[in-house]
Amino acid sequence: MLVVSDTSPLCYLLLINQINLLPRLYDRVIIPQTVRDELTNDRSPHLIKQWIETPPDWLEIQTVTVEPDAVLEELDPGERQAILLVEQLNADLLLVDERQAREVARSRNIKVVGVLGILEAAANLEIADFPQAIALLQETTFRASPMLIQSLLEKFK
Repeated sequence: MLVVSDTSPLCYLLLINQINLLPRLYDRVIIPQTVRDELTNDRSPHLIKQWIETPPDWLEIQTVTVEPDAVLEELDPGERQAILLVEQLNADLLLVDERQAREVARSRNIKVVGVLGILEAAANLEIADFPQAIALLQETTFRASPMLIQSLLEKFK
């Protein structure tokens, strides 16, 4: 399965010490250079900047060669480039959390999964403790519908 990621899933999985779920679920993940640049941004936590300085073997950084269209201009650079990279590579899945980017990707027939979906898939495979991961995630700036989180927590009691 060919998987492309935006910035936020990587950041949040790093912050809750669950980044190693990605190679277990998807073998390898590809990010555009723009996402790498966002991870090294001055506003990024030290942990994230340190991690991307020496990326793991399962993470691949690629350059986007496709030009964006007007619809994508509404998105932030990382989201825009991640969607373009999915299209460029004909990838199977986009890891992205932001609602507008998810809607744009779906309108382009791109399958999307966010942090909650990643954690749910890992919990279904019994390689992650969903309630524990959610508790850690809620200590970050991650935002999702409380009803959605509660319904997922009910599933993994």
